[in-house]
Parts: sequence; structure tokens; C-alpha cells
Amino acid sequence: MGHQELLQPPGTRVVELDIEGMTCASCVNRVEKKLGKLEGVAASVNLPLESAHVTAPEGISDEQLVATVSAAGYTATVRIPPAPADTGGPDEGGTDQDHHMAHGGTASQLRPRLVLAAILTVPVFLVSMVPAFQFPHWGWAAGVLALPVVTWAAWPFHRAAAVNARHMASTMDTLVSIGVTAAYLFSAWQLAADPRMTEHPGMEGMDAGGLYFEVAAVVTTFLLLGRYLEANAKQKAGNALKALLNLGAKDAAVLREGVEYRVPADRLLVGNVLVVRPGEKIATDGVVLDGTSAVDASLVTGESVPVEVGPGSKVTGATINTSGRLLVRATRVGAETTLAQMARLVSQAQTGKAPIARLADRISAVFVPVVLAIAASTFLLWLLAAGPDAGGAGLRQAFTAAVAVLVIACPCALGLATPVGLLTGSGRGAQLGILIKGPQVLEDTRTVDTILLDKTGTVTTGVLAVGSTTAFGPFDEQQVLRLAGAVEAASEHPVARAIAAAAKGIVPARPGSAVDDDGRLPGVDGFRSAPGGGVTGTVEGRQVLAGRTGWLGENGIEPSPAQLEALAEAEAAGATAVWVAVDGVPAGIISLRDTVKEGSAAAVARLKDLGLRPILLTGDNAAVAAQVAAAVGIPPADVYAGVLPEGKVEAVRTLQAAGATVAMAGDGVNDAAALAQADLGIAMGSGTDVAIEAADLTVMGNDLAQVAQAIELSRRTLATIKTNLFWAFFYNAVGIPVAALGLLNPMIAGAAMAASSVLVVANSLRLRSFGK
Repeated sequence: MGHQELLQPPGTRVVELDIEGMTCASCVNRVEKKLGKLEGVAASVNLPLESAHVTAPEGISDEQLVATVSAAGYTATVRIPPAPADTGGPDEGGTDQDHHMAHGGTASQLRPRLVLAAILTVPVFLVSMVPAFQFPHWGWAAGVLALPVVTWAAWPFHRAAAVNARHMASTMDTLVSIGVTAAYLFSAWQLAADPRMTEHPGMEGMDAGGLYFEVAAVVTTFLLLGRYLEANAKQKAGNALKALLNLGAKDAAVLREGVEYRVPADRLLVGNVLVVRPGEKIATDGVVLDGTSAVDASLVTGESVPVEVGPGSKVTGATINTSGRLLVRATRVGAETTLAQMARLVSQAQTGKAPIARLADRISAVFVPVVLAIAASTFLLWLLAAGPDAGGAGLRQAFTAAVAVLVIACPCALGLATPVGLLTGSGRGAQLGILIKGPQVLEDTRTVDTILLDKTGTVTTGVLAVGSTTAFGPFDEQQVLRLAGAVEAASEHPVARAIAAAAKGIVPARPGSAVDDDGRLPGVDGFRSAPGGGVTGTVEGRQVLAGRTGWLGENGIEPSPAQLEALAEAEAAGATAVWVAVDGVPAGIISLRDTVKEGSAAAVARLKDLGLRPILLTGDNAAVAAQVAAAVGIPPADVYAGVLPEGKVEAVRTLQAAGATVAMAGDGVNDAAALAQADLGIAMGSGTDVAIEAADLTVMGNDLAQVAQAIELSRRTLATIKTNLFWAFFYNAVGIPVAALGLLNPMIAGAAMAASSVLVVANSLRLRSFGK
């Protein structure tokens, strides 16, 4: 199962660390290796989030973990978990996320360094490269202007390189720092050795001399620009989770002994009664005690149509009450709410690593030392190739090639390829009401070829509705339904409500019908009901009875053989059949069915387009199953009818044994075992906690189309990550040899390296438009 990597082994605990100072894939690898050397400790480090998800034995203290990260050359702090009453609302969640995205927050710190570098680099570049801008002793002016750029502006690179050097390690900052420093010092040495080399304009240029002040300045500026754009983009990628955390209401009106009190959302308790007025957010998960309204749950479920709620309806925190006043009893608060669980799942998914990312980690572990060796070899080989007669020109050529190798090889794009793609994809999923439990899930969605769809609640609404009406003798179908609806309106039974709702929906065909012109049903006198039997009452002077066959017998009504045959046909077709009798005579039969959700047929077609084979799974009889399957476009051969809850697991195993990679979509407790057994478990709806825990993907809405959308988003995210990795490898695979051959100017190398990181992040940000 894809979610197993997130399971916590017994005797261990999970610690979340915020880590400062990481800049590339090599940093990530070093922190993971250092933490991994502690006995029983496993760590997954995320570069854009600057965090580590650490599983450690009870015997390993937080201080040991922090000290280990410090020994690797970085700063770590333990993130304090939310208290039970903490809603993860805007105050707490937003602040935490700001720190969590510390790398994105460095954009403000980088801006002044970038501005200074840009202002000073332009004149350095012009005076070094364009003879028209040169003046006597211009080399000294270029050196003075470039000095703040390669020292203060480039300080983040030098500082990180120094920290790594103290710990006998190297990262991309090492490459940048060495390259920039070498270019500047080599130029300063050349100028000091021959103070008159730029005495006259035009004496020095890109091809003729030995000054590289412009290279040092331009490379620093390009890399700072790349870092700045990257930091901004990563902050945008994380905004989806930040927005999710900010969805919660800040406070709520709590009703105590008839008096309302405003209480902060993080102080709510289970059992509190909340007053929610039109336009207000429901502060926490609960059950409606009083009032009716339509609730806009689009922020949580991704479904745009408001949901009608009334007494007994469950509501979710962070949804918006659009019309009537509601009294809601809190059932889950703080870290237990649906919103908090969603945020936790998204955060876990963003912290994890897809198997494909492990390849990048293994490469980055040896990357920097190899590049340093290649740069040194390039320098020596160019010197040897030039020969002793080449003099300063040979030295300059060797130096230029070596610096270009150092600059082009920075592996930051490699470190960003997977986490930024995952961060953006899972963030966009949260906005659409799709929760991806972990990176492994992305791989699972690529291989899955069969999807089991639980009929009730997944393909169908799970709510009975009138399918057809059969009339006997002098009665017509509308008359039967209207009279039955009038008497059933006094009952609270689900079947009664469905018949009454259908009767209210009929437009009166003629005056004097049982439905008034405004669509209301007439009143009933002498109403009586028998649990499990039926109802009876007087409607407009006529005795109307509705119920089962036994209820007719108890009231002395005997259906004819033809009428009993009509009942048998209705039940054989999978309908729930209800008799209607008027004045002691059978008047007709009303057939009720679980209705197919609007959009289920289109969703099944979309699943097929994704290369999946949809199979309908139901406990209903074959006739009902075949009817539903036909309505949504599933062939009869792909229908599993009469399957009991315990048989769902066996159905998954049977398909797996036949070689299929199986996804399962379900919404109830009885689906949990099958969701866990499937290669890809998809929990439908705000569903049950058990189903969500067992699933790999959770769609917060109840629309089957979201299942197809979830699989499509997961596949798109995986494809984006693979594209990112390709470009990250491509830049280095092509750039390093070209630079070593002396065909790449260091300034162009700096621009290309910065562009590779920006390209990877920009490619990931395209996922933000998915589903629009």
C-alpha cells in the first residue's frame, strides 16, 4: 500500500523538525544520512518546506536529533505539536506554515542583496565587455565595483560553503563560492601583477585579457536572481496548504443557558452548541440540532453545489452557512476536525518522498565531490594541452573552463525536482477536495488498471427515490402518487419521505387533484402508522393506505393475482415496492430505487479514458446491479452482485490474483478492509474516519468524477516530477562536458544554472491550473 511508509512502527515516535540553511539536494542527503546514523532513526527531509519528518525510538531525545542536524552544519528546531484544543486555525496554522516555508520566506532577505548586485554588475559588465564604455585604468574601477557583489551579495553562498567545509562536506554552495571567489581573486592577482594592463581603453576584453571581474559579478547576480525567483515560486506552491489552514473560523458563538458568548475556535469543546447565522463559517465539525439551511462546502469538498442540511445532518468545520440560522452541536474539535485531518494528510504527503526521488538523492551524495574533481582535471588538462609556450593565454583558457564547470554544475534543480512538484500537486489537490496520502501513491496511480466501484453511495446516491408508479383500475399514476404522498407526508420513514417528495414535485394536471396549486400536499386526518407495516389516513374524504402486502391483509384488502404479479415484477427488478389502496381497493404500486448520481456515467467514461476497467461491486441482487451498470456504461461482465461486506476483500484479492492492479473506491466502514487490501484505496466523501485512514487517496466530495480527477491529478503530478528530473539531469549531463571543453563562458553557465532551477519550479507551478 502506498500509505504504509507513513505508518509509525511500535515503540517509536514522530518528530517534525524545521531546518534552516539547506540549499540543494546534497544538503538534504547529508541531513538524512546524519540522522540515519542514530540507531533506529529514519528521516525524510524536504528541501522546499525546509523540514524533516523523523521517526525515532523512544530512547532518542529531541535534543539528540537537533544536535545531530547541527553537527551536519544546519540549524534545527523541533516543531511543537498542536494542543488538543488547537484547531489548526488561521493564527496557529498560518504562523507555522510561514516558518515551515522558511526557504520561501528568504525572498525578502535575498531582495536587498539582489538589488545591490544588479546595480553594480551592470556597469562592471559594460566597462569590461564594451570598449565604448572603457576609460583609463577601468580594470581597477571594475574590481572595486565587483567587490561588494562577490562579498556581501554572495555572502549566502560563502557562509554555507564555510559551514560545510568545517564539517568536511561540500554542496552546491561550495561550487558557487569557489567559482566566484576564484574568478575575482584571479582577476585581482592579474591586475596587481600588471597594474598598467587597463591603462588605456580597449586594451582588455572578453577574449584578450585575464580579468574576470564581470564573470564573478554576473554569475553572482544570476544565481541570486535564480534563488529569489525560486523562493517566491516555492512560497506560491505552499500557499495551497497555508490557505487550507486558514479556512477555519477564528471564533464561534456558543449558546449557554440561552445566552450567546463569542469563543475563540481553539477553545471549543465537544458538546458545545454553536449558533451559526447566514453567511458565517461553521467553526467545527458537528451535528445540526435545529434549523434548516444550505451549506456551501466547496472550500472543503471541491463541490460547488450547496448541500441542504436540517436537524440530524452532519456538518463540517470551515464550511459556510448560506441561508437559515443553525444550532450545531460540536462533535469534533481541534486536531480531530476534518479540516485539521486534511491539513495533516497534505503536510505528510508533502514531507514524504516518491521512490523516483531516491535516485536523485543517491546521485547528489557524490555529485559535488565529482564536480570538484572534474573542474580540477579540466584546469590541469587545459594547461597541459596548451603547453609551456602558451603562457598567460593558456592559463586564462584553463581557468575559464574550470570556473564554467563549477558554475554550470550546481545541483539545486535536482534537489527541487521532486519536492516542488509534490508540493504543488498535493496543494492543488487540497483545493479540489483531493487528499494524496503520500508520494508512493503517485507511483500507484500510474500502474493501476482496474477500479472497483462500490455501488451504494459511490455510483448511486444511497437515497431512495420514486422510480415508477403502476396504477390499477380507475386510478391513474399521478393520482396514486399524489394520494400516497399526502398520507406519507405525516411519516418520518425514509420511504415515506421519498414518496412525499415525489408527490410534491408533480405539477397539478387538473383542478381538484390531491396537490394544491402551490405544490403543497393536502392535510391528512386520522393518521395511523405501524412500524414495518405502513400508514393510513383520510385524505380529502378518502381512506388511503400505503405499505407492505401484510399491511393490506391486516386491513382486509386482498390484491388480485394480476396485481400480485405486478408486485413480484417490481421486486424482481430490484425495486422497493409499496402498495397503495384507496377506500379498501388496491389502487397501485409505487416502486422506489436508489438513484444513480448525476455525473456517474460521465465519470465512468473518464475512468475508461484513463485506461482503467471499472467494475461495479454491490450487495444488491443481480437485477438491480445490472440496471445501475447499464445506466453508467459498465458491461454486464464487469458487475459483481450480491457481495457482502466481507466479500469485498475477497473480490479485490481475486482480481489481484488474476494479475490486475486494483484501485477500490468506497465510503463506509464496511469498505475499510477492501480499501486497505487494494493497491490503491480511494475513500469517498467526508466518509468515515476508518475509511479515510485505510485509503491512499481521499476525495472530500461525493461525486464519482472526483475519483477520476484524483487519479488524473496524481498521474499529472508524477509526470511533472519526471519532467523536472529530466531537465535537472539534462542540464548537468550536457552542460558539464560543454563547459569542460571550453565552449561555455562562465557568465552563460551561471545564467543557465539559475534558469534550470527556475524552469523546474515554473514547470511544477503549472499544476496550479489543473481542473480549471
